[in-house]
Amino acid sequence: MNDMIEHSKGYIELIISLKEKIRVAQHKAALSVNRALVILYWEIGHEILTRQAAEKWGAKIIERLSVDLSHEFQEMKGFSQRNLKYMRAFAEAYSDKQFVQQVAAQIPWFHNCVLLDKIRDKDERDWYIHKTIEHGWSRNVLVHQIESRLYHRQGKAITNFSRTLPQPQSELAQEVLKDPYIFDFLGIAEEALERDIERALMENLRRFLLELGVGFSFVGSQYHLEVGGQDFYLDMLFYHLQLRCFVVIDIKIGDFQPEFAGKMNFYLSAVDDLIRHEDDQPSIGVILCKAKNKVIVEYALRDNRKPIGVSGYKLTESLPKKLKGSLPTVEEIEAELKTDEKEAK
Repeated sequence: MNDMIEHSKGYIELIISLKEKIRVAQHKAALSVNRALVILYWEIGHEILTRQAAEKWGAKIIERLSVDLSHEFQEMKGFSQRNLKYMRAFAEAYSDKQFVQQVAAQIPWFHNCVLLDKIRDKDERDWYIHKTIEHGWSRNVLVHQIESRLYHRQGKAITNFSRTLPQPQSELAQEVLKDPYIFDFLGIAEEALERDIERALMENLRRFLLELGVGFSFVGSQYHLEVGGQDFYLDMLFYHLQLRCFVVIDIKIGDFQPEFAGKMNFYLSAVDDLIRHEDDQPSIGVILCKAKNKVIVEYALRDNRKPIGVSGYKLTESLPKKLKGSLPTVEEIEAELKTDEKEAK
């Protein structure tokens, strides 16, 4: 009888449904606990700031509080001096409690600590908080996006989207593209050929998708199209789940040339006619070049009827060696935060 129940269609549907409900409830509970913790830490930090200003207390108050709070609440492990300093910095960075309750408390505490450590500008910090909430970035991914200067690259490609795509599709498409793209994870020299870059991107597809951003789904490399009895091959073809369209990527090793736009226009016409579904949005082309002259790109795209964006790419890290050596790596940040993270659990 038990075997019959266990293998019945109704029972299988029931167990799948219950497991999903439990996972959703666990996730909501975890978010609720994190939100309460972040708000508590802000309130502690705010109290420290207020009392230090009123009583003219120095930094020694942190040391004293750490001892007393750790002794009183031995079951809570988040009252180290380092974590209390983060609480104070957190309250100082965000004076608006409502913002903390509605926004900052939606990401884990140690995500907030990373943002305090690495970003001084409030608008930039807020942008990363919203992106973390939107995309569910882990702390490692957040660190990577900060170190790659995503805030300064997002939406910066030169495009003709405002003229070739309807609203709000054009704005979303513009926001999806970056300039430049950072391919320092490929481990190849600047003089690499187009085929070398494409092959290296395929070998590092997971990192490439991370650099492209959320929503890109890989379709193929050297994707074959037959037009007029002749064979043509797209460098890389993706489908973007939010834009609901194909994205053709063409890789060039030199400076942008006007004829690149004409070739991409041809590719997009072929993709739209041969593989685009009737429910899909118009396909988008992205030309990646080592360098580009903004005026030449704008002229090349001005009267083009297909949506095309042009971005640069970098194969090596742009930071000087001296500066690079002075910045912490992901591993160093992980090690630095490891102790306090264990305490906060």
